[in-house]
Amino acid sequence: MAKTSTVERNKKRIRMTKQFSARRAKLKAVIMDRDTSDEARFEAVTKLAELPRNSAAIRRQNRCELTGRPRAVYRKFKMARNKLRELANKGQIPGMVKSSW
Repeated sequence: MAKTSTVERNKKRIRMTKQFSARRAKLKAVIMDRDTSDEARFEAVTKLAELPRNSAAIRRQNRCELTGRPRAVYRKFKMARNKLRELANKGQIPGMVKSSW
């Protein structure tokens, strides 16, 4: 089980990402557009730098929904490998069966 503080910090980052995503996208569009003036692009870069760091999508961490484990998380199930295996062996995940050959 992960520390509660790290799980809550990640939830805060997810909330901030949703909150600032439109603003960040507009500023990035201005920065990437080569037709805009250098002054406007520089102003967009400074405004982007003023936004909170935790509002960047890259700072989010995929975590297990059940345990908060940050590694070996399957995106499709939002679960870590060990919990996924546990639930699959119990038959609690529809369509998933233990392989044998």
